[in-house]
Formats: sequence, structure tokens, C-alpha cells
Amino acid sequence: MLKYIFKRIIAGVLSLFVLITITFFLMHAIPGGPFSPAEQRNVPEKILEQINEKYGLNDPLIVQYKTYLTNLLHGDLGISFKKQDTTVNELIANGFPVSAQVGALAIIVALSIGIPLGILAAVKRGKGIDGFAMVLATIGISVPSFVICVLMMYLFCEKWKILPSYGLNSWKSYILPVFCMAFSPIAYITRLMRSSMLEVMGQDYIRTERSKGVPEFTVIGKYALKNSILPVVTYIGPLVASLLTGTFIIEKLFSIPGLGRYFVSAIGDRDYSVTLGLTVFLGIMIIVCNLVVDIMYVIIDPRVKIDE
Repeated sequence: MLKYIFKRIIAGVLSLFVLITITFFLMHAIPGGPFSPAEQRNVPEKILEQINEKYGLNDPLIVQYKTYLTNLLHGDLGISFKKQDTTVNELIANGFPVSAQVGALAIIVALSIGIPLGILAAVKRGKGIDGFAMVLATIGISVPSFVICVLMMYLFCEKWKILPSYGLNSWKSYILPVFCMAFSPIAYITRLMRSSMLEVMGQDYIRTERSKGVPEFTVIGKYALKNSILPVVTYIGPLVASLLTGTFIIEKLFSIPGLGRYFVSAIGDRDYSVTLGLTVFLGIMIIVCNLVVDIMYVIIDPRVKIDE
């Protein structure tokens, strides 16, 4: 197990290095920059030149890349070009707890609804609950999250005026962002759980347990669920990483002071250090979550062997 974990960590570090390299050079390949004359129309070019010199933007690209990697090895993600005297580490420290709080609630909601709904759809295949689950799953997968957000905000904030449309000032403020974050994952989990459960329910050992007179609830809960939940566990890894670090568009629409707001603003402002820092942070979260998922595989189903 330890050898396997070590190999996965090495693979994760290499993946992170590739992610940093691609993101770094792609950002700098886009014409212009955070302090280009087109972006700062009222600032004299001499001043802009001094600002670029201060942040090292006049250095050759390979020198900037080397400097960034050196700082990153010391845990320094850089300084924001647009937020004066604010480091990327500080932005993450301020925004991540907010994103994690909302994201954790969305994960709980998604699992609490998606797993039971997928099980019911499989057990009641061809009936009303199955049709409802499939319609919900199709809508959740095909409709973009920002469309759901706008619709919910129009209904509950503008038309009926029963929920706030921005901030996290009360428990009511969490309802719409959590629902919008959880809606698409609910659809995916429902479909994964339904298809996996249908496959498991057709296995011989399930028929054997039923022939013994074992109650249907026990057959589903003790035998079928354990073996059908593995695809959902696989999906949970990247889901946890993305929701805990913030669903960018949703946080922006609801004015949630999490990482998503910083990421969207950084892209629009061409704030290289913030964009790259948040990308690195998200990459680390995905790598860690996928490693945890792989370990959970063995705990849930001992028949799964780890290839060391």
C-alpha cells in the first residue's frame, strides 16, 4: 500500500508540473498583459514600463518560468498584479474556507439525493420514479449550471422574493447556491447509480440471496449497494475537488466571496499569478482526492487489488 501511495504521489507531482508548464506558457501566449497600454489607457507608458519591471514581466519568458517554479518550491504562489500588497496565498486562505463550506453542503445534498434516487430508479425500473429520475438526470446533464442559476434567481429572488440573491448573510443565502452546485452532480450520480445497480441486480449472487428468502431491503442494502457504488466513488474524487475549491460561475453569480470569484476576476484582469496559483491549487486538490478515492476502493471492496 505504501509503495502504491508513493508511486501515485510521484505521478501526481509530474502531472502537476505538466499542468503548471502548459498553463504558464498559454497565459503568456495571449496577446497583451496585465499592464499593457490597452488595459491601462490613462497611465503613461513610462510608468507601465516601471510596473512591468517591478513584477519581472520584462524578463525573458524562460526566466519568469524559472523564477515562478523556484518560488513555488518554497510555497510562494506569487503576488496579485491587480490587488495591491495581496499574495495569492492570502487569497486562497481567505476564499477557500468559504468555497469549502458551500461545496461541502452541495456534496452532501448531491449524495443524499443522487444515490437513493438512482437506487429507486433501478429497483422500480420502467415505473414512474424511474421516468422522473431519467428526466431529472437528462436536464441536469444537458442544461448548463449558469442557466439553472439564472432561472432560480428569477423565480425565488425576483418573482417570489423569498430568497436572497447574493452573499452568505443567513442560512437562506445558502439554499440557492448549494442547490445550483448540487443539481448537475445529482444528475450524474443518479445515472451512475441506476446503471450500476441494474447491472449488479442481474448477477447470480443477487438471485441466490433472493431465492433464500432474504428481504429485498437487505438484498439491496447489504449486497447490491456495496458493489454498485464504486462508479459513484470514482466520480466523487473530481467532484469533491471542484466543489470544495468553488464552482466559479455560480460563485460569481451569487457574489459568494470564495475562490471562484477570484478566479473569474483574475482571468478577466489577466492577473497571471492569481490564475496560475488557483490552477495549481485546484490541480493539487484533484490529485489528492483521486488518491483518496483509489484507497477507498480497496476499503469498500477488498476484491479490488492494488497494482504496486
